[in-house]
Amino acid sequence: MPKRILRGVVVSDKNEKTVVVKVERRFTHPLFKKTVRRSKNYQAHDEGNAHKVGDLVRIQECPPVSKNKRWRVLGGQEAAAG
Repeated sequence: MPKRILRGVVVSDKNEKTVVVKVERRFTHPLFKKTVRRSKNYQAHDEGNAHKVGDLVRIQECPPVSKNKRWRVLGGQEAAAG
């Protein structure tokens, strides 16, 4: 089974070797037919503390690293504009 890959923005880098990534998803509401945005925070393993707040990153599922970390950062991208 393939591992999921999500894109999001780093919202916290205060922990050692961990970043908190906010991932936003958009979908059409089934009743109101309006586009709705929902976001969720994921804790991801960042070996080397390479990513800072505001960076746009991709995260991939992995075996548990700690109690809350089930994701790891795949090479980062440029800082998010704005």
